Amino acid sequence: MEKNWKKVYFSGDEFKVTIARDLLAENGINGVIMNQKDSSYTSFGDVELYIEEADEMEALRILENLKQGEI
Repeated sequence: MEKNWKKVYFSGDEFKVTIARDLLAENGINGVIMNQKDSSYTSFGDVELYIEEADEMEALRILENLKQGEI
């Protein structure tokens, strides 16, 4: 992962992170999903969404509703 990437969202559910990435993409922000779940025990670990540091503030604003469970 590049140094200028920031984690803006994570969840134990991959579909939630995919929704967050798609929501950001609709607003012109590209995201990268990294699955950090244990390969043997998938209940351990998270799926994380990273974006470029320059887009961090806008991404956090867009994702605020998602974090509150409103989407």
